[in-house]
Amino acid sequence: MAKAKFILKEPNSKEDTLIYLLYRYQYKRFKYSTGEIINPKFWNATSQRVKSTKQFPEYPEFNARLDKLENGINNAFRKLLNDGIQPNNTILKKALESELDDNILKPRQVSLFEFIDSYIEESKLNKSIGTIKVYNTAYKYLKEYSKKKRPVDFSTITLEFYNQYLGFLKTEHNLSSNTIGKHIKTIKSFMNEATERGINTNMEFRNKRFKTIREEADTVYLSVDELAKIEKIDLSSSPRLDKVRDLFLIGCYTGLRFSDFIQIRPENIVSNNTVIEIRTQKTGQRVSIPLHKTVRSILKKYNNQLPKAYTNQTMNSYLKEIVSLAGIKEKVETSITKGGKVEKKPVSKYKLVSTHTARRSFATNLYLAEVPTISIMKITGHKTERSFLQYIRVTQKENADKLLTHPFFN
Repeated sequence: MAKAKFILKEPNSKEDTLIYLLYRYQYKRFKYSTGEIINPKFWNATSQRVKSTKQFPEYPEFNARLDKLENGINNAFRKLLNDGIQPNNTILKKALESELDDNILKPRQVSLFEFIDSYIEESKLNKSIGTIKVYNTAYKYLKEYSKKKRPVDFSTITLEFYNQYLGFLKTEHNLSSNTIGKHIKTIKSFMNEATERGINTNMEFRNKRFKTIREEADTVYLSVDELAKIEKIDLSSSPRLDKVRDLFLIGCYTGLRFSDFIQIRPENIVSNNTVIEIRTQKTGQRVSIPLHKTVRSILKKYNNQLPKAYTNQTMNSYLKEIVSLAGIKEKVETSITKGGKVEKKPVSKYKLVSTHTARRSFATNLYLAEVPTISIMKITGHKTERSFLQYIRVTQKENADKLLTHPFFN
């Protein structure tokens, strides 16, 4: 017997989440986005409807729309059987939408820019400031393109748009390949979210040629010897640099992101002060990291209560000063593709150091120390060995030195 059911996309969310219609028929399962969103606290999972509550006064109309959807899918399925048509998910979807066209006044179609506006506002409640900044910057360029070149909407996000937009960002804004890639990735995120919510039906953005471009970034890591130099600097006359140095070294020996290592609290230090256990902000993963002797020393210095960090931007500025004081000034050749042209120039290594260098240094130093890759990935959170190996920074000489100890070369 065919049966309709409504479920929440994220039933444990604290924010509004999408409602799906599930329809089981003839040992098949049909899933359809209703386009309706609701805060789970107002949802009754047993009745599969919104609770009758004064906190959500529009519940009668909301539930009436769900009733019409349930009636619509049942009518569509019954009509197909009566017409001698064997249902499948594609046929059933068409039949349902035809039924809805006949019985429900469809709301005005939301435009891409209207969706992005509301999505960014919604994201402010559950995403980081950095992510919101990325969204707003990508949105700014998209609106500019729409005004100067041709109007943009869901239906226009095609391969033709992709190729023209790449040219627009390269020639008119002289953006680097990685920055352009970030904007394309953000557009794909907007389109994916709109598709999940049943707002978008144009799937051309999922074409393999609609790809996120990137080039290897000129990122550096600090070796164990370089970290020792940084640790030995006497910064007692500059409390600001001393604090930043200590926090940075915590990152270098734990592999945690900036947003995580500045959040370490006494309760995160477990197993007789030998392990840090923390849930990472970006992925929500719980990681356990053995305490390096340098980390133990720094924690002891602050009685396990690390000082409050400066902003990431301020930390990056102070770090360059610290690494320069440590004498790490060798020249590193950098290259970047801007406006379609490759620009190369030598830069002092200390100028390339940022808070994220800590995490990259951790991964690279452990890899060179022959710690099993899978063990490092348990801490860094990389899902595949391929992505991990792209992340670490090992020179050709370091790789050769590492191989010298391998049985194949002995």
